Amino acid sequence: MVVDLVTDRAKKIIELLTKEYPDARVALDFTNPWELLVATVLSAQCTDKKVNQVTKHLFAKYPAMHDYAHVSLSEFEQEIKTLGLYRNKAKNIISAAKIVIEKFGSEVPRTMEEMLILPGVARKTANIVLGNAYGVVEGVAVDTHVKRLSTRLGLTKEKDPNKIEKDLMNIFPRRDWFSLNYLLINHGRAICKAKNPLCDDCVLSGDCPSAFNFPRFVHD
Repeated sequence: MVVDLVTDRAKKIIELLTKEYPDARVALDFTNPWELLVATVLSAQCTDKKVNQVTKHLFAKYPAMHDYAHVSLSEFEQEIKTLGLYRNKAKNIISAAKIVIEKFGSEVPRTMEEMLILPGVARKTANIVLGNAYGVVEGVAVDTHVKRLSTRLGLTKEKDPNKIEKDLMNIFPRRDWFSLNYLLINHGRAICKAKNPLCDDCVLSGDCPSAFNFPRFVHD
């Protein structure tokens, strides 16, 4: 009975959010798996909008993976300096390019195990790249929005992204893993905001343990 209730609730969440955000998808701009990997690494602690502004120039200047493998670290840092954590990101992207070229024949890996070999790539990044580039769904990408909403909805009590992902994978059927990330991101941006959640406007408020526990604010 408990399992049935959890399954029914998960189904309801997916149905309501899909109806609310029928076009939910990755917001990063890319034309191939490598560009998606670069953009996803750059998106850590940055908005997708800001990343897209940087990659518009970046992808034009460095059209091939080999360009990243041979650029100097100092030069590449300057290219992405407006983004947070740019030094680590520059180092990781250059190192990842070299590994993909040398170890994977210049093709971004298609498995979770291989993706996690790359510098700067954890399960969130790997899930985003695998799902969007290859249609390979290994889990649920857990970013700050997914983490926040999963907690508020009572889907997990964990703090670690990998443990949150495991809880979500146990609750939602595999067919929903890929879309769940983008549905929660869209809902997090539009309604379930970090500082000012708009519970009055939330389609999930009737089944959310956190609904109306927040101070009432004037809507943005």
